Amino acid sequence: MKRLFLLSLAVLSSISLWAQQATIYRSEFITYDQRKEAVADIRSNTKGYTVFAPTMLEQTQDEISWMQLLEIDSDSNDYNTFLHIENVAAAYILEINGVVVAEEQDLFTPADYMISSYLKQGSNQVVLRMMRPKYPELHAELSPIKSELFANSYFFVQRRISIRDFEICLEPDSTRSFAVLDMKIAVANDFNFEEPIAIGYDIYDPAGKLKEFNVKEITVEGHSVDTLHLHPYIYHANSFKWDGNKAPLYSLTLYIKRSGMLWEYIPMKIGFGKWEYSDGILTRFDKEQTLRVAHYPAMADRKAAQEFIRSKKKAGYNTLRPDFPQPKWFYELCDAEGIFVIDQAAIHAITEDDRSVGGTPANDPALAEEFLKRVKKMYYRSRNHTCIVGFSLAGDASGNGYNMYKAYEWLKSVERQRPVFFWGNDGEWNSDECALEREL
Repeated sequence: MKRLFLLSLAVLSSISLWAQQATIYRSEFITYDQRKEAVADIRSNTKGYTVFAPTMLEQTQDEISWMQLLEIDSDSNDYNTFLHIENVAAAYILEINGVVVAEEQDLFTPADYMISSYLKQGSNQVVLRMMRPKYPELHAELSPIKSELFANSYFFVQRRISIRDFEICLEPDSTRSFAVLDMKIAVANDFNFEEPIAIGYDIYDPAGKLKEFNVKEITVEGHSVDTLHLHPYIYHANSFKWDGNKAPLYSLTLYIKRSGMLWEYIPMKIGFGKWEYSDGILTRFDKEQTLRVAHYPAMADRKAAQEFIRSKKKAGYNTLRPDFPQPKWFYELCDAEGIFVIDQAAIHAITEDDRSVGGTPANDPALAEEFLKRVKKMYYRSRNHTCIVGFSLAGDASGNGYNMYKAYEWLKSVERQRPVFFWGNDGEWNSDECALEREL
C-alpha cells in the first residue's frame, strides 16, 4: 500500500508521538456502536464510554486530589482507551496507577489523552491532582466558564484499528457548479502486523436526501498511521449554501467496516462553503467578506448562548470572538445559527511593552512549548467546524515576541486557507489582515 501523506503533517507528527506521551491533539469526537445512538448522541450503550466523575480523595492548602476507579475487562487488548477532560478550572497532574501521565497548565481548553499504556486488566486508579497554575500570567483577567466541575469529561474506547483523526470540508468544485466532499482520514493500526480496514461514509443533504455513500478499503502497516483521501462530488449543493443569512447543514457519518460488520460511527454536521484568504482578501464563494466581530463572553448555558448569538446577528455582527476555546456544543451551535467564529487560544497575558528576552511571557523562550501547546489544542479541536473563519493566537494585549512568532509560523504551516490573527502584533508580520470591524 502506497503511503499517502495528505493529512496535515502536524496531525501525523502528533499521532506518531502517542507512544511516548499521553497528550494528543485532534478533532474532539467520540465513537458510537449504533447509528441511531450516534445521531441522537446517546452514549450510555456505547462500549467503554464512562463518565469521568471522580470523588475527592484529599485536600490540602496547595492541592486537591480526585480519584476514580476504572475497570478494564479481558478484551481490552483490542481497544485503545482515551480520556477527555474539561471544566477543571485549575492546573492539574493526571496520574494512573501511581504513574504521572500528563501535566496541564491550561485552565480553559479541553484536553484529550490516550491512556491505554498506563492501564492494566482489572481495577485502575485514575487520580487528578488540581493545583495553582505555574503560569498565571498567561490568563490574566480571564475567568473559566462557570460549569459543574468535570462536566462533559469522560473515558471512551476505540478499536486498535480505527479512524484516529480527520480533516473534512464540503467546498465548491473548481467550476463552482457543485460541491466536493474533501476528506482526509487518518487511519491507525496499533497491532504488530499490517491489517486491512474499510472506511465508510454517507452524507445526507439538509432536506434529508442521501447524496453519496461509499466504502473504501485500506491496508495499514503495523504500529503506523496511513491517510485515506476521499473527495466525492456532491451535486445540487448550491441550493444549500451556508453563510451568515442561512445555515443549512449536511449530515455526515464516518464508520468502519470489517469482516462484514459496521463499527464505530462518527457523526458530524457540515455546511457547504469554503473560506479562502490571499493577500489580505478573505472570500467565500468568490465574494470578499467583511468580518464584523463581537466579543463572546463564555457561557455555560446553551439557551443563553443561542439568545446572545441571535441578538448579535440582529445587531449586524456576523462573527464572534471568544476569549478562549469553548465547549464543542458552542461551535455546533454557531454552525447551526450561521455565525462565524474566530477561535482564540487560551493566552491572555497582559504585559508592559518590554522586548528584552524574558521581559514578557510572549518573548520568553522557556514558555514557547506552553504557547504552542495551547495553540495546537485550540486549532485541532475546532478546525472542522464550518463556522470557523480564522484563528487568533492570543488576546490583544499579550505582548509580541519569540513565542508569538513561533505560534504564528506553526499555525500558518498547518492552516493554508483561513487567516491567523494576532491583534497584539503592534504592526509586525505575525498577523494577517482582512476587512474587519471589531466591537470595542
